Amino acid sequence: MAGEPGTRTDRRAPDATGAGPMVRVEDVHRTHGAGPAAVHALRGVTFDVPRGSLTALKGRSGSGKTTLLNLVGGLDRPDRGRVTVDGVEPAALGEKDLLALRRDRIGFVFQSFGLIPILTAAENVGVPLRLRGADPRAREERVALLLSLVGLGGHADQRPGELSGGQRQRVALARALANRPALLIADEPTGQLDAETGRAMMDLMRAVVDSEGLTALVATHDAHLIDLADHVRELSDGRIAEPSPA
Repeated sequence: MAGEPGTRTDRRAPDATGAGPMVRVEDVHRTHGAGPAAVHALRGVTFDVPRGSLTALKGRSGSGKTTLLNLVGGLDRPDRGRVTVDGVEPAALGEKDLLALRRDRIGFVFQSFGLIPILTAAENVGVPLRLRGADPRAREERVALLLSLVGLGGHADQRPGELSGGQRQRVALARALANRPALLIADEPTGQLDAETGRAMMDLMRAVVDSEGLTALVATHDAHLIDLADHVRELSDGRIAEPSPA
């Protein structure tokens, strides 16, 4: 089956639920700075991320990938255009509702891990559940399940400094999944990992998308993840690049 413009051949039918895309980006522009020093990070970007899919976002450094992820995740607002996540426009929300959207519907994984050094792996994974006021017993069960899912069931009591880079990134992934998000956003999740560990992380992310039934948007240079993705979008100079002719 031929892929739509800017995507790979699909593994699954897009939007099989009939509920529309998980993410819709419409003619989005974002400029950082002003005057001669202004950087036009995004210049009229339009694309959809189908529900239940893993979409890889590739492009050179400076192409606008992180800016785009920040807009989708509600960490920034577009200068022009519209972004919707699960039917909600983050830029239109007040601070309280925006925080709730990011806490309850979106999970984030960054290449810097972002773990709290003094907390154990289990405590780090449980932070989003504590913020949500989850029942302690349910929280412990969810944390144990997630650590098992990412292959770290035996490392629950270790702190980040006692874990390898790959293990820390898997804790970060488990933490991102704690509140059962509809959308997982990952910005270069293998950027600080060696090739073998990065490949294992990408295989795990593919498995998590399938097992948890969520949608993932991942910025990456990792060819292995690009091969595993349902869709691939390429950013070039702040625009979605047209696919190469077959």
